[in-house]
This record gives sequence, structure tokens and C-alpha cells, in this order.
Amino acid sequence: MKLALLKKLLAATLIGAAFVSASAHADDLLDQVKARGTLRIGLEGTFPPFDSKAPDGQLVGYDVDIAKAVAAKLGLKPEFVTTEWSGIIAGLQAGKFDVIVNQVGVTDQRKAVLDFSPAYTYSAAQLIQRKDDTREFKSLDDLKGKKLGVGLGTNYMDMAKAVPGIDVVTYPGAPEYLRDLAAGRLDAALNDRLMLAYLMKNSQLPLRTGAIVGNGNPSAIPFKKGNPKFAKAIDDAMTQLEADGTFTKISEKWFGIDVSKPISQ
Repeated sequence: MKLALLKKLLAATLIGAAFVSASAHADDLLDQVKARGTLRIGLEGTFPPFDSKAPDGQLVGYDVDIAKAVAAKLGLKPEFVTTEWSGIIAGLQAGKFDVIVNQVGVTDQRKAVLDFSPAYTYSAAQLIQRKDDTREFKSLDDLKGKKLGVGLGTNYMDMAKAVPGIDVVTYPGAPEYLRDLAAGRLDAALNDRLMLAYLMKNSQLPLRTGAIVGNGNPSAIPFKKGNPKFAKAIDDAMTQLEADGTFTKISEKWFGIDVSKPISQ
């Protein structure tokens, strides 16, 4: 009798544990962040004017302000997790953070594995050249046979590599390829038009902006697939932030223009 009862109790315990485990696994991301009280946000922290550290060590920037506003609308405290860009998507998929707010371009390749919020930034790729370089590269085709510096793992790397004949040189970040460009080791570099004015102002290198290339591209907030409640919550939050003018206010603070609207507007 006792052995039979013990077996029944053990079986019931195992079934209950399996049910709890399955339920926990099935929790929507919204349930998880609400229970925790924080929204874990992945970003580089070395990507001004989007996200970087102030002298006091605090994270500042356009994306930092956007992330704080979104977290507030969700009723959550923002918890920032800094990581290198080259591993940021993998970090999201591994659960190191809940979302990325770091100018992640919305591409078909990324949409195949991640879900995205509505877009909150619209920009385009722009070339950078040395001030004393009189050549005018009007498109990426003009860079065939030339060395072009780009950030590793960025949309701009993919864009450059899609044009046969360009010698694409990858770097961990903008400071490294800007130095090589200024030193004459590159013919040009490619980055986001929104940050080029900032880079030109603060790099103190003999560089200038070049042509805008390709079509404008939106950036949004990616998160893991399979979280419909979270997707709706973040959609609602961002719709409200656009409607109440918060996005416009943050945009004008950092760029002097509203970058939250498509370029054609």
C-alpha cells in the first residue's frame, strides 16, 4: 500500500513539475517583464549620439531616451545591458536582454527570426571621405576596386558586400575606420547619415560627408518571436509616444529635426 501510494505521489509531483515548467516556458515576454518590473535593453553604449557614456558614467543618447520613454509607457524600469554590436542579435536570442534599442535596421533577414516594434527612426546610408579627396563617389558602384570601411555586422556591411568589386574592410566600430580613412588606408567609409554630422563635429579628423546611397531604411526595436502580448503592448506604447509628441521632442533634442518620420515626409 505504502509503495503504491508513494508511486502515485511521485507521479503526481512529476506531472505538476512538468506543468509548471511548461507554463513558465509558455509565459509571454510581457508576463516576464511585468513580473520582473524591468525591461532589459541591449545596446552598445559606444555609439554616439545614439548611446554612449557621459563623464559621470551614465548612458546618454537618442536611443537611451527612446528606450526610457518606451519602458515608462510599459510601466517598467529600464535596465541597460551594454554589448558589442557584432554579438547583439545573438545576445537577444540568448535571452541576455528583452529588446534591443540600438538603431537596428528592419530587414527581411532579421524579420525571419525576430519580431519588431513599429519603426521609430528613419535614415539612410551616407558615404564619408577625406576632405582633401576631390573624387565624388555618387553611388556604391563608384567604389568598385576601392577600399570601403564599414562596421562589422551592420546593414552597411551587407549593403557594401552586395556590390561585387568593392574591397569591403570591416571594423569593430566607427572610430577605427574613421582613423584609417583619415590616414589614407581607405577610400571611403559608409555609415548612417544621422550620426555623420556628430562624427564630423567630434572626431576632429580631416573628413567630410559624401553622397547618400541606397534607399532610406527604418530602425525599430527587435524582440523574440512568439510573444503576441508583448508585441501588442510595445506597439501601443510606441503609438502613444508618437501621438503625444515624445518621439518628435527626443528627435529634435539630438538632431534638430524629426527623425521619427519617414524621410519623404
